Amino acid sequence: MAPIDSDSIARQARLIAEGAALRDEKLLGVCNLLKEEVEHYDWVGFYLVSDANPAELVLGPYAGASTDHTSIPFGQGVCGQCAEREETIVVQDVSKESNYLSCSIHVQSEIVVPVMRDGTFVGEIDIDSHEVAPFTDADSAVLERVAEIVAPII
Repeated sequence: MAPIDSDSIARQARLIAEGAALRDEKLLGVCNLLKEEVEHYDWVGFYLVSDANPAELVLGPYAGASTDHTSIPFGQGVCGQCAEREETIVVQDVSKESNYLSCSIHVQSEIVVPVMRDGTFVGEIDIDSHEVAPFTDADSAVLERVAEIVAPII
């Protein structure tokens, strides 16, 4: 597995976030960047706090296979737990997670990172991998940097 070039990814994410595109185009650009730059990221997406229900996540831009999970209540699944706890959650083997919402039979692991704006949870970056236990501290670090970069646009 190739090492993650955190500085390059952060620099490119900042260029996307500061660009002239609309919010969802920027978020999709960040999804594509992460999916292309990190070989074990098979699905990359944003879940955003619902305008209609502040205790629910709605699917935002993503790169990868389509998902049936277009809304997730806080507390449900790994994404809902991240929303509730407001902290990064790494699941190295989803088959061992009792509160896992299966998006695909191919998903083996997941990392979810909160996006906080001015101390308020506004969304999250969700990454699925088709490998068991691919995530390291480098994944958490780069995704937390990207979450800080995109926070102002969410």
